[in-house]
Amino acid sequence: MNESPDRLYELLPAVHRVRDAERGYPLRALLRVIGEQADVIEKDIARLYDNWFIETCDDWVVPYIGDLIGYRAVQDVSNAGTKSSAEATRSLNKVLVPRRDVAATLGSRRRKGTLALLELLANNVTGWPARAVEFYTLLGWTQHLDHQRRDRGRTADLRDGHALDLVNTPFEQLAHTVDVRRIQSRHSSGRHNIPTVGVFVWRLRSYSVTHAPAYCVENQGAQYFTFSVLGNDSPLYTRPEPQGDPTHIADEVNLPTAIRRRALEERLGLRPLRAKASATYYGAQKSIAIYAPGWPAKGAPQPIPANLVIPADLTDWHYRAPRQRVAVDPVLGRIVFPDKQLPKHGVWVTYHYAFSADMGGGEYPRVLSQPASFALYRVTKDKPGPDTSETINAALVRWRTDQTALGPEPDLTEEKELWRQAKEELRAAVIQIEDSSVYSESLTIELEAGESLQLRAANRTRPIIRLIDNATDRPDAFAISGKKASRFKLDGLMVAGRGLQVNGPDCSDRERAAEGDLCDVIIRHSTLIPGWELESGCEPKRPNEPSLELFQTRAKIIVEASIIGSIYVSANEVQTDPVDISISDSIVDATSEALVAIGAPCLPLAFARLSIVRSTVIGAVNTHAIMLGENSIFMSLVRVGRRQTGCMRFCYVTPDSRTPQRYHCQPDHVVAALNDLEPTLAADEKEKARQRESERVRPRFGSIHYGMSAYCQLAPDCAEEISAGAEDESEMGVFHDLFSPQRTANLRARLDEYTPAGMEAGILLEN
Repeated sequence: MNESPDRLYELLPAVHRVRDAERGYPLRALLRVIGEQADVIEKDIARLYDNWFIETCDDWVVPYIGDLIGYRAVQDVSNAGTKSSAEATRSLNKVLVPRRDVAATLGSRRRKGTLALLELLANNVTGWPARAVEFYTLLGWTQHLDHQRRDRGRTADLRDGHALDLVNTPFEQLAHTVDVRRIQSRHSSGRHNIPTVGVFVWRLRSYSVTHAPAYCVENQGAQYFTFSVLGNDSPLYTRPEPQGDPTHIADEVNLPTAIRRRALEERLGLRPLRAKASATYYGAQKSIAIYAPGWPAKGAPQPIPANLVIPADLTDWHYRAPRQRVAVDPVLGRIVFPDKQLPKHGVWVTYHYAFSADMGGGEYPRVLSQPASFALYRVTKDKPGPDTSETINAALVRWRTDQTALGPEPDLTEEKELWRQAKEELRAAVIQIEDSSVYSESLTIELEAGESLQLRAANRTRPIIRLIDNATDRPDAFAISGKKASRFKLDGLMVAGRGLQVNGPDCSDRERAAEGDLCDVIIRHSTLIPGWELESGCEPKRPNEPSLELFQTRAKIIVEASIIGSIYVSANEVQTDPVDISISDSIVDATSEALVAIGAPCLPLAFARLSIVRSTVIGAVNTHAIMLGENSIFMSLVRVGRRQTGCMRFCYVTPDSRTPQRYHCQPDHVVAALNDLEPTLAADEKEKARQRESERVRPRFGSIHYGMSAYCQLAPDCAEEISAGAEDESEMGVFHDLFSPQRTANLRARLDEYTPAGMEAGILLEN
């Protein structure tokens, strides 16, 4: 197909095109509009054949194919909710009518009643890995001596460490007495009974970190390291292996589970006690790998062989590794080398951690975007070459050098066009980091008028910019400034050690102010570490320090799918307009609910207009105005200067907050409902009831510390008004677009459809 926008225009006789050129091309402009619609029709016709098949059809066709085979969705998508209506409908439709479940419907009906089918249903319907367990096999009962079933639950053997590790997990092997409570009870569910089947699901995903530097814990000793480059304890997770047999019930290695010490250990003998790392988890292309060039001897194979790795308990670092062996604790994510045999050329690690969604810096696929014409500069430490730089600053210098080398505009007409194309290309630069290394350097970026700079990570990499305190006369930070119509974008990186500063022109300097300011600053799929750095237990080292500071800037700030600390705004309220800050699908974490998440230093309110959707804010919000707050959670007081402007809808807002008009927000909604139901209560009883309801619907999280797996994930006992309180009945907060309530409801309906008669299946959230 000819994709040229002028293909209809090119069919006209030359005489008409000449006359059209004399009049400024009005006919060409008209035919371009007609051509766009013709392209749409042609593409739609070309998709007709593909839309007959579930594997190749468009998303909107999936429900129609499902209807042909009798597939029924649990809910409709009439209430689209957030984003644009069409986009929200497509996103929700993928959850309510999963393509994989529709494709497997007929096969699933033939396998109805099998245990492995329940696991497959969970994966097809929700996308969550699962393990199905028949709890009657774990009941303690007296077996007939002639018909023994050794695979059934047995009494505890205190010498069997593996079995004891698995108590109260989906992989449990010990016998239980009968539990008469129903597994689907909303009050107190039970498990171990004859008709009970449990489907354990893992909502957290396993994310990789590939060949990244380990962190040396120098305050403990030069031989101590952590897998996390931030120095915090980070449990290591399994890289799930696919199940070959469709009738196989998932094991630990097939699911994104935290790796146990005993699971990593492979015993070689008891006298003397010998062990090594299991090849199931350790090695190249496995869940864990450790690289130490030249260790234990020059030219030693890498990664370190499994027979030199000892699984151990490294709590409090009370362990001395024997010579030529390295100890690893997968529960804490720690490494210990022999104190007299240290790695001299550094330590690199490959491992997996768990998180809820594709957010912040991480090695997950994301869509990369850039200007139509741009100059690309590659940065890497792992595989340096003639066309790459080893530091970000070196890439910035190459960009400026290329601009200088271009020289002035030539006089020759033939060369002018090439010069202008090269000039336009160099006005937009993309600096792409192509590995997961740590770049310890100070960055000060100043953009000229009309320039665009994108600093990004390559797809499936997670580089870290560590800002070091190496200047005594001024603060160190990642500083950005620019002139009129300039733009900056940070995409896919982690920033630690300091925050990001966006500097505008000083209003007192008229000459500089006349040159203008940045047009916008975009922070996308990036992490600006809350508290700058982490302690071993994930507590922030600098909890009062901001991650993003705006100084006298008029640039629009856009934060998308990112994790950042506090945002501080310093602006001239007399000579400038409020700064526009747009936050979506992100976490703004002040590291404590008692601190300020969005505000101004030494001032009651930040001079900013805030729009925040599908986000979670930990800390107070003090701002000039909130233009839109939607499907978000505000865990501390919100104070705005202009209540007449903007609105907040389907949000949790801490009581006593000063906000613009609120619609269907919590706890307002439950308190209003309480007043309607109990109008005859005394005043003091009403007040107590309001407080109880307000406390009941307050959001509860698995963790509020960055670095932990359940960071900002709503706890299973969180009130339904929050966990399903968004506009489209999804959860409020940053993980709204996971549509967890809809996935759970869909799975529950499918389990009721495919569970054998007389059996009862329940959904058990493992994380």
